[in-house]
This record gives sequence, structure tokens and C-alpha cells, in this order.
Amino acid sequence: MPQTPVPPAVAGPFAGVLLDMDGTLIDSIASVERSWLRWCREHEVDPARLAGFHGVTARNLIAELLPAPRREAAYARIVDLEVDDVDGTTVLPGAAELLGALHAAGVPTAIVTSSSTPLAEARLRATGLPHPAVVVTADDVARGKPWPDPWLLGAERLGVPPGDCLVVEDAVAGLRAARAAGCGGLVAVASTMQRAELERESDLVVRDLAALRVEALDGSARVVGWEA
Repeated sequence: MPQTPVPPAVAGPFAGVLLDMDGTLIDSIASVERSWLRWCREHEVDPARLAGFHGVTARNLIAELLPAPRREAAYARIVDLEVDDVDGTTVLPGAAELLGALHAAGVPTAIVTSSSTPLAEARLRATGLPHPAVVVTADDVARGKPWPDPWLLGAERLGVPPGDCLVVEDAVAGLRAARAAGCGGLVAVASTMQRAELERESDLVVRDLAALRVEALDGSARVVGWEA
């Protein structure tokens, strides 16, 4: 990999790594689209209204679409639809290698996702992706992304201050939440959103995790190279 200069904000060393799941570690877009389109048909919601909510929790999205009395049943339905449909969910380039390297070096690592706990577990099982000890889901916090709470909880469970954590995320909502949480370096993966949008919210944008060279050693991680 070419030695492209690394922005100081993401160089590290970092005592912990917090990783988003969908769009960062795995590609679940096909199953997401199938499930939400079916949900929209069942709940008479124009699918165009889903635009702009990538990276936001299902609860927060549904709160924008439906009146309060319908929200709990609607949320339960989308959880069921997504858990039952993981066909075509795959590991994104570099994800398994990065998780393996962090684990081998003893770097505290967490997945921090807007998915529910059943959905996160279903997708991790479907892909066979290495499962870090800490997984924070939308069910673990009162306020999910775009609020900072999930990142703060991830850092707390790792026992690492947020400012000492490297964050990797593919959505603007998640990046803004991580910045609000006071997390350290923010790396954006340009898998689901336009690079220009991500550049405004992150310290570094890469095409996927295979383009990010992370040196994991003795319990800490450094970003030592990258490709756009």
C-alpha cells in the first residue's frame, strides 16, 4: 500500500477502537432495502421519506414517519423483517483482517451499531465475522445515533476514554454522533454515502477497510497508511 501521509488526528496511538457495523464491516444494503420497502408497503409510507436517515436507528426513523400510538408495533415489525432476511449479507473488504489484528494485539475493540441486538447478532452470524467482546446496539441506549450515547457507552464498556478511541463509520449521522461524544480520530468509509458528505464530518475518508493500514501492537492501534 502506498505510504500516503496520515492526518495527525487519526495517527494515534489509540487505546481503543469503535467500529460501526452496517456499511463499515458488512454490506447489508440489499436486505435493508428489501425489508424497509416491505415495511413501507405494510404501513402505507412513501419509501421516498426514508431518504436522509442512513445511520439513524430504526426507532428514531419510525418516530419521524408514524404517530406515537403506532410506533412500537411498527418497530417490532421492522426488527422481525430484518432479522428474517439476511440473504446476501457479506463481509466488506478488510473488515475481518482488521478485527483479527486488533484482537491478536489485545486492542480493546467494540462494534457500535444502530441495529437492534437480534439484528446485529443475526448479521454477524450470517457473515461469520469475528465477534468482539463488546457490541453496543440500539437496544442498549435510550438515544441511538445520531445522539452520542452509543459511542459513549462503547468507550465506557471498553474502559477507554472517548478521546482515546479511533472511530470508523460510514454514515454522516454516526460521524456527527462520534464527534459529539468527544471521540478521537474519525475515519469514514465511503461505501454508502458520497465522499464529499463524509469529508465534512470526518478526519479521513477511505473506500473500505482494506485501504486503511492499521498497526496494532501491545494493546494500542495506530493508523500508519491509507488509500483514498
